[in-house]
Amino acid sequence: MEKKGLVFNIQHYSLHDGPGIRTIVFFKGCPLRCRWCCNPESQNHYPEVSYDEKRCLSSEVCSECQKVCKNNAIIFSADGKAIIQRDKCSNCMKCIAECPVKAYKKEGTDYTAAKLLAIVEQDSVFYRSGNGGLTVSGGEPLMQGQFLIDLLKAAKKSRLSTAMETCGYADYSILKQAAEYLDTILFDIKSLDNFKHIMYTGQSNQIILNNFESLCRDFPHLHKHVRTPVIPGFNDSIEDLKKIEDYLKDKPAVTYEKLSYHRFGVGKYKTLGRKYPMDD
Repeated sequence: MEKKGLVFNIQHYSLHDGPGIRTIVFFKGCPLRCRWCCNPESQNHYPEVSYDEKRCLSSEVCSECQKVCKNNAIIFSADGKAIIQRDKCSNCMKCIAECPVKAYKKEGTDYTAAKLLAIVEQDSVFYRSGNGGLTVSGGEPLMQGQFLIDLLKAAKKSRLSTAMETCGYADYSILKQAAEYLDTILFDIKSLDNFKHIMYTGQSNQIILNNFESLCRDFPHLHKHVRTPVIPGFNDSIEDLKKIEDYLKDKPAVTYEKLSYHRFGVGKYKTLGRKYPMDD
C-alpha cells in the first residue's frame, strides 16, 4: 500500500518560499512549540477540528452539531453560539458534515505522493520562468520522513524544482536523504542562545545547529537560505542577530534573511480552542 502523508494546506502562487512562483504543501506535525507560531493547526500530527464562532447560526436556528456529537463535547453559550469542550472532543469530525454554514473545519487530510504531485503539477505553467516549483513546509516536513522522500523523488522525476522549509530539528539521516532531492533548503536558525531557544520553542538548538553544520559539510553546493524570525523579547537585540550573522559568515552557499514578527495567526488559536502564547 502506498504510504500517505498528513497535509493541512496547499498554497498556490507563493512568491516568498523559494525562487520563482511556488506551490507550497504544508505537512502537519512539528517537534517545536514556538510561542509566536502563526500556524497552530500545523503542530499536532493528527487531524483535528477547528471552529469559527462567527459563522455559527446559533442554537435558536440550528443545533445539528450538538445532536451528532456522541461525546457531548458541544454546548451553547448564553448568546447561542456553539462551544467545543476540547477535553471531551475526540475529533470524530461528525460536526463538520452536519454544519450548514461550514463553521467547523477539518485540519489535516491524508494524501498519497501521487495525488499531491498531480495537484502541484496543475501549476506547472507558472514554473517555467524563474525556477518555480514545489516547496514542502509545515509544521515540520521531516517528521514525515518516508512520505517526504517519496514526494521529493516523484517531483524530481517530473523535473520540478524543489525546496523545503525546515526548523532543522530532526534525525540527520532523514535530512540528508531529503537534501539529495532538493534545489533549495530554507533553514530556520532562531537563536544561538540555547537557554532562550528552549524557553521560547520548547526544544534545545543543539540538534538544529549540528544538523546545519552537517548539511554544510555534506552539501556545500546546496543553496541554504537561512531565516531568523525576529521575535520581541527573544532574539530582537542587535547582539543576538549579529551572533547569527557571524556564525553564518564562512558557511558555503548560504544566504540570510530576517523575518518580521507578526500576529496574523492569532485568530487561529481561538478556532482551535487554544490561547496565543505571546498575548502579553
